[in-house]
Amino acid sequence: MISFTRRGFLGASTAAATSLLLPARVRAASDALSLTATTRTIEVHGRAATVMGLLNAQGGTGLTLDPGQRFRVDLTNALDVETIIHWHGQIPPNAQDGVPNTNPMLAPGESKAYDYAPRPGTFWMHSHIPVQEVGFLAAPLIVRSAADLAADRQEVVLFLHDFSFKAPEEVLAEVTGDAGMDHSAMAMPQAEAPVQDMGAMAGGMPGMGAMEMDLNDFDFDAYLANDRTLDDPEVVQVEPGGRVLLRAINASSMTAFWIDLGRVSGRLVATDGDPCQPFTATRFGFAPGQRLDIEIDLPKDGSALPVLALREGARERTGIVLAPGGAKVSQIEDMAGADHPAFSGDLAQESALRAVTPLAARPADRSQMVMLGGSMMPYVWTINGQTYGSHAPIPARSGERVEVTFHNMSMMAHPMHLHGHVFQVVGFGPNRIAGALRDTVHVPPMNMVTIAFDAGEAAPWMLHCHHMGHLQTGMMTELAVTA
Repeated sequence: MISFTRRGFLGASTAAATSLLLPARVRAASDALSLTATTRTIEVHGRAATVMGLLNAQGGTGLTLDPGQRFRVDLTNALDVETIIHWHGQIPPNAQDGVPNTNPMLAPGESKAYDYAPRPGTFWMHSHIPVQEVGFLAAPLIVRSAADLAADRQEVVLFLHDFSFKAPEEVLAEVTGDAGMDHSAMAMPQAEAPVQDMGAMAGGMPGMGAMEMDLNDFDFDAYLANDRTLDDPEVVQVEPGGRVLLRAINASSMTAFWIDLGRVSGRLVATDGDPCQPFTATRFGFAPGQRLDIEIDLPKDGSALPVLALREGARERTGIVLAPGGAKVSQIEDMAGADHPAFSGDLAQESALRAVTPLAARPADRSQMVMLGGSMMPYVWTINGQTYGSHAPIPARSGERVEVTFHNMSMMAHPMHLHGHVFQVVGFGPNRIAGALRDTVHVPPMNMVTIAFDAGEAAPWMLHCHHMGHLQTGMMTELAVTA
């Protein structure tokens, strides 16, 4: 998808130049970027499919900015329906956040200019209309730092999505139970997994080990890595024994994945765009909306390295292959021999992560308990017992240190995304940690996660679950920041 290296090793790589998802890179500080919301055609398992996309001036999907480059974008809506695009993880002025509670929708044929100073790191951009996000109106947004330019490593973006040949409207109707389906079928999820004993892991709410959590509301037809499946994966040319920075983006509408490196260990060095202390493993989990930056030292023997994304609690998988020139690339089946473990109840990774630059120590000026609820039947998901539209905003004042405890009383995990802020994960259950910086935190079922942040611009900022079925049925509220 994206392939850079300081050594110039891949400077003339045909594969990189022709990649469908190669983003536009901008070098002149005065240049404006163009971005178009439109439709495009991809091939999935040998069948053509029309999906949405955010195309840059070169016809690729996504944008990459160099250090110091302002986010100057002229966005045009070439769809036949109105849309609105959110710059996920960035902190623009609220009037440019791309959300329908404070920003006007973009009508067909209309354009809008954006201009702000971006945060460096791995981000993405997507429609804030659930049906359009299911329909692939999303793309990577990479903002490179001076350290990225100085690092002797190649950069590769892994952009994940879940795909159905059904229309996005039909997918959401089936998930939410609005398609004339037998509603009794909605009572049982597509996959179940035991909830770990979170009393032992988080220091509270014991006795959960015998209960079942719900996973995977919908069986998609395919799971895509850079628009492709494992029967025809993207093969990224790399240097034998070199170092790769994998920028992994979970842009799926409803699926949590594991990133699996097989026989090679990687170092997780950033979460949601912010550096963390290196965390070494061969497998890393992440939920919809989250991003992981993983450094990988490639095999010195010149062999190819598959980088797989495993659907949690199921057998499906997708991925890309990192391969030096001449390396043998073996076919990989898109179904594993057994179900992959669940990520949604796993606290080990998140509990171990530590920010490189944590929030400055200060007591909380305001603490809020936010209750997450809902069920598979009826399929309705709530925040503080309310759906969006009947919600009571969460109050805060600009400059306050705010702590929010998400208390998940449902049997599904919820990736909770807060707009306009970077927060630090500071607690699981009653246990305090000095965790990673994030903009999206995965809250396990029947557990509590506490985040801390300093309230920013006085405005209503969206706070919602990034599972599109949950968002569609109302799992959204606002952080109402006042001056």
